[in-house]
Amino acid sequence: MADDYLVRIGKLIRDARQHRGWTQTQLAEALGTSQSAVNRIERGNQNISLEMIARIGEALDSEIVSLGYAGPMHLRVVGGRRLSGAIDVKTSKNACVALLCASLLNKGRTVLRRVARIEEVYRLLEVLNSIGVRTRWINDGVDLELVPPAELEMAAIDADAAVRTRSIIMFLGPLLHRVDHFKLPYAGGCDLGTRTIEPHMIALRRFGLDIAATEGQYHARVDRTVRPDRPIVLTERGDTVTENALLAAARHDGVTVIRNASSNYMVQDLCFFLEALGVKVEGIGTTTLTVHGVPNIDADVDYSPSEDPVEAMSLLAAAVVTESELTVRRVPIEFLEIELAVLEEMGLDHDRSPEYFADNGRTRLVDLTVRPSKLEAPIDKIHPMPFPGLNIDNVPFFAAIAAVAQGQTLIHDWVYDNRAIYLTDLNRLGGRLQLLDPHRVLVEGPTRWRAAEMMCPPALRPAVVVLLAMMAAEGTSVLRNVYVINRGYEDLAERLNSIGAQIEIFRDI
Repeated sequence: MADDYLVRIGKLIRDARQHRGWTQTQLAEALGTSQSAVNRIERGNQNISLEMIARIGEALDSEIVSLGYAGPMHLRVVGGRRLSGAIDVKTSKNACVALLCASLLNKGRTVLRRVARIEEVYRLLEVLNSIGVRTRWINDGVDLELVPPAELEMAAIDADAAVRTRSIIMFLGPLLHRVDHFKLPYAGGCDLGTRTIEPHMIALRRFGLDIAATEGQYHARVDRTVRPDRPIVLTERGDTVTENALLAAARHDGVTVIRNASSNYMVQDLCFFLEALGVKVEGIGTTTLTVHGVPNIDADVDYSPSEDPVEAMSLLAAAVVTESELTVRRVPIEFLEIELAVLEEMGLDHDRSPEYFADNGRTRLVDLTVRPSKLEAPIDKIHPMPFPGLNIDNVPFFAAIAAVAQGQTLIHDWVYDNRAIYLTDLNRLGGRLQLLDPHRVLVEGPTRWRAAEMMCPPALRPAVVVLLAMMAAEGTSVLRNVYVINRGYEDLAERLNSIGAQIEIFRDI
């Protein structure tokens, strides 16, 4: 039992250190001890006193380790406040996790600029560290450096971290070039119903990858005599499926054509990164990608992922639901044009700046100013489509927006099995949402929001939608166990507070 507590305490200390952006050496210097001692503590291999736990908590400015056990994080929201001022959109969560997986293609040093400091990234870093990849936060914890080992230690993979992220599925594409056989834990992440990996396998079998799923793991073997001899046609135009195919094609010695490919924002960022590695990719932004593979990639590469259109939509929705005037800066407009067109038809009052480029030199950005508007329900239903259609991850925000509009709005989330169900949590806050089936919900507006205390939905975007509704509701609400929000948003509560929200982070004692 004591050993179990030491392991738990060690993981809490490691998470707090990584959140601060410190290396083990930096923490050791602050404590007046050695890096090896910190390493033993984080692995649960060293007895640790309450005094040392308190010192670590003080050094890391984190109450996570002050009691030796971190309970779930909760949010206390004082609603009914107007937002004001301006806020910047951070880099894309989905692009960052794809680029972390893509770094396995490179034998050289990879630097990613302004990486999203979110739980999904931390879990992937834990997995990468466990198989031998050296990672460290640089430039005051803003940027991330990754240096792979000569040989990956796949037998040492951190299964606990791996099962907490669905992004682990994107290890398949790069790993098939590095090891002949390996095991990966089943992919986890949000609870959005059954999601098969078969589309991934249809693409990756063409590169010789064969997988058997047993005992909670994928058992993978690679037959290097198998090569794609004709264009690969993806059976679904999925983002991660396209990314896996790109990662497999990047080091294939030859030309690979991928058809029915996603052209979404994270796929484009991955293509731009592959080009920085020396891989030629034709057709970026279209549904047919032609990849000229490079069998050996050994480059020191520096890349800046672009801003997150889904976070931008979150912030726009926050302004709409709280009836605020707010400027959202660094919005990747190419990936929000349909959403804005729908909002304009609903009556949204907004304007935008001239376009300018993101730090990657490719993605087009604008600054958007949203003003309080009298919205009407759209005539047509809200439903997602592959890019350039309305983004699947932006659909939930229209539930909150429709709730403040006059009339009935039909939202059809045909992709995920459970997400429409989670949107009905808005009824606890005064919403009038009728679930028609697991994929369709009818929203009646306008809504008089009311405060409530509730558990966080287990899916990222519906969880944020509930938080936005709490911000609009007069009184004090409590949203419990918000880990899922931290998976996809960096310091969201603090950033919303900076523009006028009143959100307190707390834990049960």
